[in-house]
Amino acid sequence: MDPSNSFLSRLEAFFIESVVEPLTAVIFWDVAFWDDSVEIPLVVLWLILGATYFSVRFRFINVRAFRHAIDCVRGRYTRPTESGEISHFQALSAALSATVGLGNIAGVAVAVGLGGPGAVFWMIVAGFLGMSSKFAECTLGQRYRIQRADGHVSGGAMHYLRDGLAELGLGGLGKVLAVIFALMCIGGSFGGGNMFQSNQAFAQISSDSVLPILANTEGAILFGLVLTVLVGLVIIGGIKRIGEVAATLVPVMCAIYLLCGCWILLMHVGSIGQGLATIVSSAFSWDAGAGGFAGVLIQGFRRAAFSNEAGTGSAAIVHAAAITDEPVREGLVALLEPFVDTLIVCTMTGLVLVVTGAYADPEAGSGIQMTSWAFATVFPWFPIVLSVTAVLFAFSTMISWSYYGEQCWAQLFGIRSIFAYKAIFLGFVWLGAIFQARAVIDFGDMMILGMAFPNLIGVFLLSGKIRADLDTYMRKLRAGEFPRTD
Repeated sequence: MDPSNSFLSRLEAFFIESVVEPLTAVIFWDVAFWDDSVEIPLVVLWLILGATYFSVRFRFINVRAFRHAIDCVRGRYTRPTESGEISHFQALSAALSATVGLGNIAGVAVAVGLGGPGAVFWMIVAGFLGMSSKFAECTLGQRYRIQRADGHVSGGAMHYLRDGLAELGLGGLGKVLAVIFALMCIGGSFGGGNMFQSNQAFAQISSDSVLPILANTEGAILFGLVLTVLVGLVIIGGIKRIGEVAATLVPVMCAIYLLCGCWILLMHVGSIGQGLATIVSSAFSWDAGAGGFAGVLIQGFRRAAFSNEAGTGSAAIVHAAAITDEPVREGLVALLEPFVDTLIVCTMTGLVLVVTGAYADPEAGSGIQMTSWAFATVFPWFPIVLSVTAVLFAFSTMISWSYYGEQCWAQLFGIRSIFAYKAIFLGFVWLGAIFQARAVIDFGDMMILGMAFPNLIGVFLLSGKIRADLDTYMRKLRAGEFPRTD
């Protein structure tokens, strides 16, 4: 931002001092280990424990039901009489559009820049375990969904925290957790699901290799306004429009990005083995002591959680709208998200950063610029392609997160106030392009990861119901009680 623009500078300073810094101190409160020599943010520790517990509790459902999950996405178990608003594929695409975004491009580079190549390894571990967290929360999202007065389906943590815990005789706790989650989700929709996307997309578009003429306050304002209009045209149409757009954009975006990444790896095929060795050895490096090891692990888990959002409860909101009468089935569909988002897209990005040497070259920059630099070593024109991809990633993430925030807003303030939410959301699209990256990243991490506290408490307490439903579903599947439609 141009420091000469005093109004925008004061607005950003107020935002950082009054909102970001106080809440960040609470949500990222550090837990000390090994005689206070290692500090791990509480939210990261919470997500690790949750993902590990659910993987064991559900007997690694992320492995044993993986093939069946793919069959469900392909519609092989869908019946026309089931209720809902969007297909399994559209729900998966909408949820992926909220996660497969600039976190995969810029977020991985941030993790590698701060934690080194070893952070990629811990991102993979976090993604693998997070598949079970995603299964659990999206199963609950379907189990406790409701039909609103306007005829639309509504589901997610704000419902299963309230209604699910009430069934356990913990109605008071459930109501409090539901409100906290809803407030965090609304903030997340403004921050990581909106401002971060707009910010990083503008950073790439206005880079020296694309449109440097935009690299000023006026350019940021113009870019923000254009993006605001485009997002507004989609979110006015609701979840059906979002699902349709996401189902078209996500496969195309992923294909373009992955094809370019795979080509780069083929060009450096001789360095892939050494790159993988560097990632693994760095993940367990104790050269800097326990603190250095913890720093790599923290960056890996933190960026993975921000990228795939497993454990935060966000995806349960859109999966609740899927057409199915089997909550477990939608949970199985949902576990594919961290696999695609983290184990495929993030891993490829991280490996490209390592084999091209971008992570160790000071000229590569940081964030999305580092990724752009790495790809440009093979494709000199790639910054332009990445700019288009970055805008599409940002766009798709924002339209899905607008739905997440809208559902929570309606739960707190009523469905008649949804238009007000959409207007505020669009205002944050514009602000994201203008504010500095550090403030936007901190605010985004804070709100999205903060959702994990109330969400995982509820999922922990309701895990017995999930396990019972899962055992029943798998027994019926083995007995052939779910006819295939192909």
